[in-house]
Parts: sequence; structure tokens; C-alpha cells
Amino acid sequence: MRRAFAVAIPIVSLAVLVAGAMLEEEPSDLMWIPLVAASTAVGALLWYRRAGRAIGPLLMFVGATVAVDIALRGYAHQATARNLPGVGWVGLVFQSAIGLSGAVYLILQLFPTGSPLTPRWRALVWITVGSIAFVVIAPAIGVTSDFTQNFPGVTHPMQLVSPSFADGLNSFGGLLNTLIFLASALSLVVRFRRSAGLERAQMKWFTAASAVAAAGVAVGVFALPRPDLAFALLVPLIPIAAGIAILRYRLYDIDLVLSKTLVFALLAAFITVVYVAVVAAIGSLTGASSLLATVIVAVLFQPARVWARRLANRLVFGERATPYEVMAGFSERVADAVSTEQVLPQMAEAAGTGVGAAEVTIRVALPDGGERVERWQGPGAGGRTAEPWTTTIVHQGEPVATLTVTKPANDPLTPAERGLLEDLGAQAGLAVHNVRLTEELGVRLRELDVQAAALRVSRERLVTARDAQRRGLQRDIQEGPERQLLKIGRAVRAVNEPAELDPLIDRANETLEGLRDLARGVFPPLLADQGIVPALQAHIRKVGAHTTVEADLPVANRRFDADVEACVYFCCLQAIQNVLRHAANAPSAVRLSLDGAVLTFEIIDDGPGFNARMTPRGMGLQIIQDRVDALEGSLTVTSGASGTTVMVAVRASDRSMAGSAR
Repeated sequence: MRRAFAVAIPIVSLAVLVAGAMLEEEPSDLMWIPLVAASTAVGALLWYRRAGRAIGPLLMFVGATVAVDIALRGYAHQATARNLPGVGWVGLVFQSAIGLSGAVYLILQLFPTGSPLTPRWRALVWITVGSIAFVVIAPAIGVTSDFTQNFPGVTHPMQLVSPSFADGLNSFGGLLNTLIFLASALSLVVRFRRSAGLERAQMKWFTAASAVAAAGVAVGVFALPRPDLAFALLVPLIPIAAGIAILRYRLYDIDLVLSKTLVFALLAAFITVVYVAVVAAIGSLTGASSLLATVIVAVLFQPARVWARRLANRLVFGERATPYEVMAGFSERVADAVSTEQVLPQMAEAAGTGVGAAEVTIRVALPDGGERVERWQGPGAGGRTAEPWTTTIVHQGEPVATLTVTKPANDPLTPAERGLLEDLGAQAGLAVHNVRLTEELGVRLRELDVQAAALRVSRERLVTARDAQRRGLQRDIQEGPERQLLKIGRAVRAVNEPAELDPLIDRANETLEGLRDLARGVFPPLLADQGIVPALQAHIRKVGAHTTVEADLPVANRRFDADVEACVYFCCLQAIQNVLRHAANAPSAVRLSLDGAVLTFEIIDDGPGFNARMTPRGMGLQIIQDRVDALEGSLTVTSGASGTTVMVAVRASDRSMAGSAR
């Protein structure tokens, strides 16, 4: 039943309109077909879909009223010509039915929800209903000048008041309608300013259609022989736009259309104002006023078009630019950027200004696990905001960054704006990838700087340690063998009997053995001849350390590069010396193992431990660290309540391979 009624209303209304228009001599009223068809069809669709509440029935009522008015006028024309009965009553109903068009004001007040803006605005709805009733009743109780003009020679069936009083009532009704129209327009403006998100998009559709209709009517007043023709052909856009907005069909594609519509409306108004002003100003002085107006319009048209476009974009997009301007502006900025440091701030600003965001955040994921963050804040920052929206920026299928946009709470992100941001992210993929590469290069350079500084310090320590070792060796020679040789020399010069030479020979042999021990401390011959394990075992026996050597077969049976063997040997010696000095020669072990190309050795003791994190390293551990750094190895020192472990890992190569490389 509901569907049948929704289909019947437009069909019956159009049939009544066509029948009434054909009753006249010239069926010019057929031009109202678009208005009646659009109003009744859209109204019936909204009513059938139960959308918009009172908007659908009001649209059907307006369309049906126009059709009935045209039918009544057509019958009145035929009745007057053929002297048919009831022409007076038909004229009375026609004049009264015109007032029913005031239902349009109700549409303005109730769009798009079907309810007043606030409970206070409900009073305007009742005032409008009362005004419609007043405008309907006023022509029915007396003869008005409009009745006499439309139906000459026809007697008004109800003359309850004088013609002058009836005209006064009619004029007052017209003034009342004007005030209600202004109040309705004000309510529409207030609703638009308070709207957000979905409702704002609906209001934009309605505004666009109204602007096109108003501009078209303004042009039609001067360009068409019948001004009402433009009204009849363009006003149907309003119910069509209302239907699109309420049913939400392609709702968010309106911004660009609205911008172009406002440009058209502003240019139409400009042409009209210039034409009227020129004709009114000098039309009485010269007959060339139309030509002069055309010349002025042609000269000023381009500046006016630029101004109208800027104003329209400002009205539609606010402080933001059009989507095309956002994309083009970002491309130009990236092309002109002399540094990758400018790319992310410019992208954030382009995204923020393009959609009117409160805040935009770009996070670039760096290969080392860190991230580069760039934030832009707009005028709405710090106030109530909607849920943030995030999209991923991709370069060649690889995610390189995320773009997060936060808009004010009263202006959430629309699908069209989401599409703009996604397009912006796709365009910025290469630029963000370059920023990422630049950041990665900066990280690598900083790491190299740190490593270079550490290497310089290590080399300085090595030089200092070698100088100290040379000074120590010089002191040992001066205090040991050199002093003994001086004593032997003086004793030899004082010898009187050969038998006195035997003690001197023994002392010389002891001095020679001391020199050999010093030589072995610099670089023991056993290390060069037999390798790490025998040299360590010999040193342990000499110093009397409680240390054992545990070497895997791959280590015991191989010879390594001389630098590697020296590093292992002297690091172990230094660690054993630390055990002797600081751990009271506690039991310890040296363990050597080979894992691929990495030679690992540990010195483990059972002495009292120390806090490895809080205790600064002494000279012994620092010497080990410097030797390990020279071979780009690693040193780990762990210590607990009892026992300390010094573990070193260096990259090893065979002696034969090292020799061939050199």
C-alpha cells in the first residue's frame, strides 16, 4: 500500500498538471513539469524510505499544490471562455492555494532531520503554519487586486470584507511571508554553522542547489523573456539535492561541485549588478548602455573570476585549500626543497591545511628500530578533537611511515578527505623513503664517529701503554742486569787471584738468565716456535700460578696469525697477573675454543669477586681491552660474590693464510 501510494502521487500530480496546462490556449505551464516531478518523486521516495521525517510529505505537498494550481487556472480559463459553472469558486480556491506554497519555508526550517534546530525554534514552525493559514484565508474572504487581474469579469463568491481591506490583508500576508522567509534562512545558516560531519555534508548539498537556483533565476530575470522560466527549470535542483543529502547517496562528493557552483553564482551576480548599474546610471543619457555594459563586463571578468574562485574556496574549504591545490602545492614544495629535513614538515603542513586538521603526526620507521617523528598543529589544537585517523605511507610495497590526522570534534574526517590524505601519502612515498635513507646514513655516520673516537682513544692508550712498558723494561734492565754487570765489572777490575773469578762467573750467568727472562716477557720465543698453549703453560710454571690451560683440539693443533696469538697470549698473561695480584693466586683456568672463524678464550678464577658495573677498570683490564679493540674483538667481564670471568672473542685466521694475504 505504501509503495502504491508513493508511486501514485507523482503520476497523479503530473497528470493533473498536464491536464490543466492543456486547458489553456498556450500550454506554457508545462514548464512546471520538472518542479512537480522532482518535488513529488523525491518526496514520495523519502516518505517510502521513511527518511527525513516531515521533509518527504512536505515535498509531495508542494509539488501537488503546484499541479493543482495549474489545473485550477486551466479550468478557470475554460470556464470563463465557455461560461461554465463554478468559475468563481475555482478562482477563489486558486488564489487561496497559492498561499500553500509557504510550505517551502517549513522545508528550510526542518531540513535535513525533519525537526526544528532546537525546541526554541519550534515556535517559528507554528508561526509559519499560522502564516500559511492566514495567507490562504485572506484572499478567500474578499476581492483582491490579484483575483481581479487573474479572473477579469468573474464574481468573487465570498465578499465578507471590502476589497481595500482584503488587499490590506493580502499585503500583510506578503510582508509576513517575507519575514518568515528571512527567519527560515537564518535558521538554515545557524544550523549550518552548528553542523558537523554528516549533517554538514547534507547542508552543503542543499546550499549548492539553492545557490545554483538563485544564480540562475538572477540571470533569467534579464536574459529570458519569461523570468519564471528560469525559476521553473532550476528550482527542481533543490528537492533533488535534498533527496541526495537525506538518502546520503554520494554525499561527500559535494565540495568541489559546491565550489564551482559558488563561482558560477558569484559571477552571475557580478554580471547582473554591473549590467543593471551601467544601464541604470547612463541608460537615459545614451543608447549604447548595453554595449558599454558588455565591454565593462568583458574587461573585469577575469579579475572577477579569480576573486570569485578564491572566495568560493574560502567559503567551502575554510582556511584549507582545494584538494588539487594541496597535491600541487606539496609537489612544488618537495621539488624546491634543498634538504630532506624540509620534506616531513612540509608534508605535515600540506595534510593539515588541506583537511583543516587540529594536528598531524608523521612517524618514519628507521632501520635501526628507532623512528623520526614530525608534528604539525593547526588552529584547533588543544580543543576537543575527534578520533585520530591513520594511514600507512608505502614505497614500492614497503611501509616507510605512518600519517596520523586529528580533526576537531565538530568537523570529523570525511571520506573525500581520507581519499585526499591517501593520495598525498602515495605521492610522498618516495620523498619519505629518501628521508628514511638520510636518517639511516646519519645514524651510520654517528656510529662511525663514535667508533673512530673510541679507536683513537684506544690507540692513544696503546701508545701510552707501550711507552710505559718501555720505561718499565728500561727500569728493570737498569735495576737488574745493568746494575749487576756494573758490579761484576768493578769486581773483575779488583780481582787479584783466579780463584776469585768463579763467583763472578756465576753472577754473570744469573744476569744472563735475567736478560733472557726480560726477552721472553717482551715476546717469548716459545710463543713464536710452538704456539699459544705451550707458551702459556711455560709462563704459568715460571710465575707459580694455580692455573690450568684447557684448549680444544682445533685450538691446540693449529697455528694462528702472529697478531692473534700475541693478543691471546698477552691478554691471558695480564688476566693471570690480575689473579696473582687481586685474587691471592686463587685457582683459575684458561679455556680456549674455536667456533668457525671466531677464537674465544676465557680466564676463570675462584677468587673474591667485585661489582663489574660499579668498579672502574684498572690498567690491566684496560690493556686487555685495547689489545682486543685492535683486532676488532669483544671483551666481557663478569663477576659475582665469588669468582671472576674474563671472556674474549677475536676473529682468527691461520698463519699460512695470513702470510699469503701479506
